[in-house]
Amino acid sequence: MPEHTQPSNQFEQESRTRWVGADSILFATAHRQWPAPMAPWIMTQRWNDLLFLHYSVAPEVLRPLVPDALALDTFQQRAWVSVTPFWISHLRPPGVPPLPWLSHFAEVNVRTYVTRDGKPGVYFFSLDASNLSAVWGARVFYRLPYWQAAMKLKGRGGAKIEYVSKRQHGPKPAELRCSYGPCSTVFGARPGSLEYFLTERYCLYVTTSKRLYRAEIHHLPWELQEATVEVAENSMAQPVQVPLASQPEIALFAREMKVLFWAPERLL
Repeated sequence: MPEHTQPSNQFEQESRTRWVGADSILFATAHRQWPAPMAPWIMTQRWNDLLFLHYSVAPEVLRPLVPDALALDTFQQRAWVSVTPFWISHLRPPGVPPLPWLSHFAEVNVRTYVTRDGKPGVYFFSLDASNLSAVWGARVFYRLPYWQAAMKLKGRGGAKIEYVSKRQHGPKPAELRCSYGPCSTVFGARPGSLEYFLTERYCLYVTTSKRLYRAEIHHLPWELQEATVEVAENSMAQPVQVPLASQPEIALFAREMKVLFWAPERLL
């Protein structure tokens, strides 16, 4: 069972900032493992109806797939791969209103967990999105392995979400068909727990050729729920030849999260 606590007063106070301005969440940083960047953020977006499908994988399987410059992060000597479908809204740079044709689209990412210089983060094997402009923008600016996919969602914001994604370009097969929804009260992950290890991360790492980049992000602590899920098809990790079980070991849900992004910083 997930190890968690009911949201503390600080957690509840931080949650109240979500409806103010994008900058307001920068006043809530006590939950972070290191300070938020001093530089101005360059993008904000809202993540909605997130499903975290977490799979335990032997470290020796993932180590060859992660750049040598990054340490593979493990929990109790096990590595993890997560498949995360959700949809994005309110994407915009600072001072600009969201553009309807660019700020709203579905995404599925496949990631593992890494660390460097005391900053645990995520390393993406792939990110599939339904918006071609977003795909190319993220590829050019963030150097992330985005691919265009055909996606359909039903039940946004409801008790049951039906999600279908099928990659159109790039390595295949990469398909996800599932239905999911929350099945518990909201909780915050306890520091030191597996749920905390898998969710409370505030940067991502990207490599291109011999270069390594880190992009910082910031958000409030996750307001999680246990999830009920039916997975009909999940071949999202097949292009990187990572075998996943037919069902996840842990499934978590989050209704929404406002996120700030900073420009990638070159480390090597």
